[in-house]
Parts: sequence; C-alpha cells; structure tokens
Amino acid sequence: MTAAPGTAAGKKTRGKGGRKNTAGKKRKQRERVRALRIAAVALSLVVLLSALLYFVNRRMEKRTYRLAYAETIRQESAAFGLDPYLVAAVIHCESSGLADAHSPKGACGLMQIMPATGAWIAEKLSVPSFTEEMLYEPEQNIRFGCWYLSYLMQKYNGETDLALAAYNAGPGNVKKWMEDPAYSEAGHLKVIPFAETEKYVKRVNAACGKYRELYEKELAQ
Repeated sequence: MTAAPGTAAGKKTRGKGGRKNTAGKKRKQRERVRALRIAAVALSLVVLLSALLYFVNRRMEKRTYRLAYAETIRQESAAFGLDPYLVAAVIHCESSGLADAHSPKGACGLMQIMPATGAWIAEKLSVPSFTEEMLYEPEQNIRFGCWYLSYLMQKYNGETDLALAAYNAGPGNVKKWMEDPAYSEAGHLKVIPFAETEKYVKRVNAACGKYRELYEKELAQ
C-alpha cells in the first residue's frame, strides 16, 4: 500500500534523501578545499620560481655589468659633477672594467685614455711628472677620465650624447658634424655619421640605465 503524504513512511524516505544530499555537499566541499589547497601550492611555487629566476637573472646581469672601484667612481664623479652611473657605464663600454686594458690605437686603462690626452689632462689637473703608466692606475685613470668627461659635458652644455660622441670620436669630429647641416640642425646633432660612435653612444646610455638599476646603493652620492 502506498503511504500517504505526511505518514511515517514518507518522512523516512525524505530522511534518506536528506542524508545523501548532505553527504554530497560535504564531498563537494572537500573537493573545493582540496582544489583551493592545490591552487595555493601552485601559486606559491610560481612565486618562488619567479623570485628564483629574478635573482638568477640579476646575478647574471651583475656578471655582465661588473662594478669595480665603486668608491673611486663615486668620489671622482662627485668631484667633477658627473652622474656616477654614467661613469660606470663608460668604464664598462671602454674596458669592461679591466685596469690594464690597452687598445690597438694606444688608449690605456679603465676609461681608455690616449697618452697625449692624459698628458694634457695631467697639466690641467696640475699632476706633476706624468707618465703613460699612470693611466693604468685605476684611481688616477678614473680621475683623469672623469675630468675629461666633465670637460666635454661643459663644452656641449650638458648634452650627454654629444659629450659621449666626442669622448669616442674626438671633439674635432663632433665640431665638423655640428657645422654640417647634413648632420645637425639648430645646434643639435641629428645624425652621427660614424657607425662605431653611434653604436658607442647607444651602448653607454643603455649601460648607464643598467648600472642605475643594479647598483643604486653602491653608487648613490
């Protein structure tokens, strides 16, 4: 006989269904919790991996953009009103930070100063008994290089690209370019006709940004 609604048999049937629904809800809840835990672990692994990759990349960049003589760079750049990150970038691009670097053209030391230029700088700085060997002394080379870069920055009214172009190609060439309307306009250099110098200016500017990013504390004045 079929139980009428409201009878004990009907209530019993609904009780079994209610237990099944409760068990299903608990199972789904457990599955959600498990899924959240898995997602949390996965997120933690992603964060840890990202941090690891960041530090590995940072370390590799510091190997590429090495910093030596930070104290001397900071002192001499301050003495001559220069951006220390720019000085570090010039050293990087000129000699890769090697104090004994010597170019085929005869440029010497960290900032690759020609002996004749070094003798002229020594006279300006009242350094007695100048010898080429002085250019291989890191502190002396950085001092001479900073003075010369500062001289060029003043000569070109603080225009870094012009100063860097002159540092690489010589003020004489920059003067010719500035007087040629094919390369300059309204006192600004539009084109650097020497491919090597154009590349040099770009490299130093890029390296300056890297040194600022990697060694903010070490070179901060």
